[in-house]
Amino acid sequence: MNHTTPLQPTHELLARRLAASLDAPLAHDISERLRAARVRAVAVRRMAPMAQVQANGSLALALAAGHDGLRPWGWLASVLPLVALVVGLVTIKQFQDERRALELADIDTALLTDDLPPSAYTDPGFLRFLKMPLPSVKDNTAGAPNE
Repeated sequence: MNHTTPLQPTHELLARRLAASLDAPLAHDISERLRAARVRAVAVRRMAPMAQVQANGSLALALAAGHDGLRPWGWLASVLPLVALVVGLVTIKQFQDERRALELADIDTALLTDDLPPSAYTDPGFLRFLKMPLPSVKDNTAGAPNE
């Protein structure tokens, strides 16, 4: 059942020649140019952003870190936004807490200075009174004569 075509041996012969030519030693000037190109490519690769495909299919760019790590200014530039974020969040929290305390103080002041005693607000009859609809007031001035 094994069918061979006349092109198959030609492909195998070409592949063997190509493999043999790859194993052959290169001239010194060619090998030096290749080495210099490899060194430049590695240096560029260290500084260039690398594209990575995430598990969800999105494309992300990541900076490749060199062997020397982050310099002090790079470290400071990395930490400074985080510090600013934390300071901002703490400031917002303090502001909201202060505003909430002032609102509660205003409510307490209104309750204590009102004519009703605070115990009236806990009375079930008073709660039913508050939930009742207001009676509609009819305008009686429509039929009154002008003075």
